[in-house]
Amino acid sequence: MELIRRFVKEEEGQGLVEYALIIGLISIVAIAALSAAGGSIGDMFDSVSNSLSDAKAKVDANTTTTTP
Repeated sequence: MELIRRFVKEEEGQGLVEYALIIGLISIVAIAALSAAGGSIGDMFDSVSNSLSDAKAKVDANTTTTTP
């Protein structure tokens, strides 16, 4: 009986378990958010890449190299 009372009173590992559960929940939410937004983020980077490529092509077309 004393063993059961001592087991119920001990709370040493309780904080660690609570922190582990919180970290696990935050990880699940972060993974879900990134999965949901993954396609739109990829599209955004593609758009930026295309814009930079177009700008470079315009600069290259307007730049003439002449050697004296």
